[in-house]
Amino acid sequence: MSVKSLFAKLAEIRSNPSGGTFILADARDADMAWGIPSFGKDRSGRGFRSAPAFREEIRAVVRQGFVDVLLASASTMDTLAHKERLFEGSHVTPAVRINDATDIWRQRGARYCESPSAPFATAYIQEAQFGSLTAPREGAPVVNLGLYSITFNNDLEADLRSLRAFREFRAEAEKCGFHYFLEVFAPNSPKTGLTSEQVPAFVNDQIVRTLAGVPSSGRPLFLKIPYFGPGALEELVAYDPSVVVGILGGSSGTTYDAFKLLAEARKHGARVALFGRRIKDSEHPLEFIRMLRLIADGELKPEEAVRSYHSELEKQGIRPKQRLEDDLLLTPSETSYSSA
Repeated sequence: MSVKSLFAKLAEIRSNPSGGTFILADARDADMAWGIPSFGKDRSGRGFRSAPAFREEIRAVVRQGFVDVLLASASTMDTLAHKERLFEGSHVTPAVRINDATDIWRQRGARYCESPSAPFATAYIQEAQFGSLTAPREGAPVVNLGLYSITFNNDLEADLRSLRAFREFRAEAEKCGFHYFLEVFAPNSPKTGLTSEQVPAFVNDQIVRTLAGVPSSGRPLFLKIPYFGPGALEELVAYDPSVVVGILGGSSGTTYDAFKLLAEARKHGARVALFGRRIKDSEHPLEFIRMLRLIADGELKPEEAVRSYHSELEKQGIRPKQRLEDDLLLTPSETSYSSA
């Protein structure tokens, strides 16, 4: 069995936090949030991609091998990891979204995300690990990494519910020997009493306060948070170097948005990046990932990567969504799940 690059890189990062080691993940778990539009428009632009078509793209990403983690829903991993054994012999680590709190419920016409996040989990840990609740626990789990998400809203009752659910999850995960990484979004409720300037410090303090009660045996492998800018990221990274901080990729925008975000986060202390919609909605996901890998490893600057990406699109006869000069512009990004 191939050694998973994730764990080797985490060890390198913890031994040398200022080194250049960087973990890259492809987030393919949108079906736990959006419904039929989850996988984006098909290449004709006339309808939405099907689950089989989307899974074929995931297979190509794993075969390519530029990412360290492939995150998907439990149902996707049931097909790819458990039935097909796609990750055997690969250095890519499979992961599942292990909870789906209400702030990620983004079905067409739904309004759930307007209310403070409420905890919920469709999947069971044993299902993620072994494929079903009745499967014998023999041998190593096929999938043993999950994304657990919390959104704090400065709402006592809502945040208590979320923290109680997290406490219960940690206990079950530790009993099962299940690894996880922790995702913390900006508040999703409009009634937080916080200004936009206060949100980064609020999120940082919630992360630190929450993990203060968690011993090393129950801590997440790394964090996934919005990129609030250099100051907020550096503050969190400096507080406890043993905590590996990662950023989420943000909403779809220009190609430069994604590449610049990765380079800036890397510069200011992030050592993990998880891109979802930006990869999924790109003209050429495999080439987009290749550029992300080169930037993450410090081998290419964002501007160079955009030009190289467009050059490859031209070589392959793929029409870009935007002209090169427009794709080199920065556009605003969001920090809630809608931007993940």
